[in-house]
Amino acid sequence: MHTIDLTPGAAGLLDGIRVVDLSRLVAGNMTTHVLADYGADVVKVERPGKGDDLRAWRVAGVETFWKVFARNKRSLELDIHAEDGRDLLLRLIDSAQVLVENFVPGTLEKWGLGPDALLARNPKLVVLRISGWGQTGPWRGKPGFGTLVEAMSGWAFMNGHPDKPPTLPPLALADMVAGLYGAAAVLAAVRGVEHGKPGQVLDLSLFEPIHSMIGMEAANIRLTGAPTMRAGNQAVHVAPRNVYACADGAYVALSGSMQSMAERILDTIGRPELKADPRFVDNDARVRNRDELDAIIGAFMAARSQADALALFEAAGVTVGPVCSAADLLDHPYVLAREALVEMPDADMETVPMPNVIPRFSGMAQPFRRAAPRLGEHTDEIRRELGG
Repeated sequence: MHTIDLTPGAAGLLDGIRVVDLSRLVAGNMTTHVLADYGADVVKVERPGKGDDLRAWRVAGVETFWKVFARNKRSLELDIHAEDGRDLLLRLIDSAQVLVENFVPGTLEKWGLGPDALLARNPKLVVLRISGWGQTGPWRGKPGFGTLVEAMSGWAFMNGHPDKPPTLPPLALADMVAGLYGAAAVLAAVRGVEHGKPGQVLDLSLFEPIHSMIGMEAANIRLTGAPTMRAGNQAVHVAPRNVYACADGAYVALSGSMQSMAERILDTIGRPELKADPRFVDNDARVRNRDELDAIIGAFMAARSQADALALFEAAGVTVGPVCSAADLLDHPYVLAREALVEMPDADMETVPMPNVIPRFSGMAQPFRRAAPRLGEHTDEIRRELGG
């Protein structure tokens, strides 16, 4: 795996854009993670002695979440409620193009730091406000953690197997999806400012981004009168599509999302006659009879090792792939050749494997400027930049 060299002075595509990050945990950090990777100067404003709550998410005593999502950022340790801390914060915001916060709606206003006050000082400022349920509506003051949003949004109801309870994702999915929406919205708003539009407030809930991921459900329910039930690894709209156990205990995933591919699968498993079988003749028929089709394909897979199945289907040009754990990917030939993971120099672990910058930019130089900062690492540096 490639070990990167940090280049603190490198200029990314967002060079000259300063982002003041008042957020905590995942959604805001995901937004600023993307902006920092693209070259923005992200200043994390952290509570003295405690810092961002993401620092407390440790594995084997190491802040792995922080190390990944706080790379390329600077840390400013600051008590924003103290007079000198508030003064420094306001001067920092005056110098910035973007402010990101994820307090309960009304908190900034209570502190006298609401968007109206900030935009009066800095009319070109883009203020991204992240909250569980949004700045408007009857739930604006309700705490909104990602777990509650994933449950409420309809996502968990659709996820899992039909004979099991709804299944939550094993990570902060709602926050991460919201963070990606937040990064895109910030870039659009900053472009607007660059083209003469005023600064503005972006109201981003955790609920709406993950709800948008199942956005077709509203239309489907209008047509069918019922929500889509959990289908495990099958798909409600296409067949065959599932995860199949192989003889060696490993798994492969298969998708026949096009008619031509579904027919090729039937040829490859030695059952070409099924192409004319009324149960499997087209996608609608296959979806209605997907359990019968899965049993046929599953028996074929169960008689072969994963490697043999993959070799067979690859030779036939069929869309089948391995089910990998993250451990499998650490030395996977594709991951290594693509440099999907890189090694970041680190004081605790020597190097930390983490995802590369996404996507690759042909016109941006080395995007790795600094490792995730220690709490308050850049406080003196930023104070000097702001005049003490």
